[in-house]
Amino acid sequence: MNEEHIILRAPSVSTRDIFSGRPNIRTPFESLESAAAGLTVEVQNIDRRDLADLTRSPDVVAVAANIPMKLIKPFEVQEVLQPTATSVAWGIQAVGADTSPFTGNGIVVAVLDTGIDATHPAFAGVTLVQQDFTGEGDGDQDGHGTHCAGTIFGRAVNGTRIGVAPGVQKAIIGKVIGNEGGSSAGIINAMQWALQSGANVISMSLGIDFPGLVGQLIDQGMPAELATSQALEGYRANVQLFEKMAQLVRASSGFFQTTLLVAAAGNESQRPRFEIAVSPPAVSDGFISVAALGQNGSTFSVAPFSNTGAIVSGPGVAVTSAKAGGGLVNMSGTSMATPHVAGVAALWAEQLKTNGMLTPNSLTARLVASGVTTNLAVGFDPFDIGTGMVRAPQ
Repeated sequence: MNEEHIILRAPSVSTRDIFSGRPNIRTPFESLESAAAGLTVEVQNIDRRDLADLTRSPDVVAVAANIPMKLIKPFEVQEVLQPTATSVAWGIQAVGADTSPFTGNGIVVAVLDTGIDATHPAFAGVTLVQQDFTGEGDGDQDGHGTHCAGTIFGRAVNGTRIGVAPGVQKAIIGKVIGNEGGSSAGIINAMQWALQSGANVISMSLGIDFPGLVGQLIDQGMPAELATSQALEGYRANVQLFEKMAQLVRASSGFFQTTLLVAAAGNESQRPRFEIAVSPPAVSDGFISVAALGQNGSTFSVAPFSNTGAIVSGPGVAVTSAKAGGGLVNMSGTSMATPHVAGVAALWAEQLKTNGMLTPNSLTARLVASGVTTNLAVGFDPFDIGTGMVRAPQ
């Protein structure tokens, strides 16, 4: 049976050694950079019986079934009344962006989400480079992407500061989730496009729709047991696909620019009943996974919905940002924490770039090490928050 598959190709005589994982192999970094420069993404209908031969091809880095992806939906949405005075959203203060001398100037950020309301005043003066990967056309019919973009680089709206990095002048907006969801092929293609478009930070608040994949296979006539098994195989292959893509993105600094991948941990936990681990693609090696924290007076606590095992944390409860169509809206979720971390990454990238020290290793290290736990409520589980609340350079 033919199925749609994603094929990552990176032509290089050393490609298979680079990604083989065999012990005691030392591969020059330049070979990996060459692979990144020649990266291509293909989507083909392939007979499963031909997969083994395809994966043995020396230029094939990864092969995975094209599976459904979904938005990590906000846990809660609440209208914001028109502000009556100048204010700063609590998340901006929580990460120290309001006191940072850096604004993200000279740093390019990408938001792979539901698109953006380009007419919103929060984005006035920002060069928005848009690409639709859903077939629905540009724009944001959901509002999720507009909210996330506002948190990263939005300008003040009606006197309220909502953006962590309001000095960003150029943003790459990939619409990868539409009314019918999205696909892993769309995400991989968008990641490659964002990389080649100059993105220093790529923010993603989305995940694999495993239940949707199982249902899709059952609808095609598979028994539930076989559908679940095949979905698990696709799930595993896509985790590996995102890991290989992350390796190539990291290596691309020799040909493009330093690029960091930031993704939401997911909202499936129900504390105190149970906790769910970080979901893909955030769980893949090479991604900075983000948990959500809420504000309780002068302290922060883990949001009850936030998945556990993330690398860092950000403000994710009652986050005020841009509303598609105009105005502001509060949303909660790891989707809202992720753009805070992406914004802080942009501030660190500016600081490192100013000092001539911007590399994938230095940016990752500064961002992860910036996490603090000093204002966390007593009794928190370190596994829930990673290194803690990220902080902007001061």
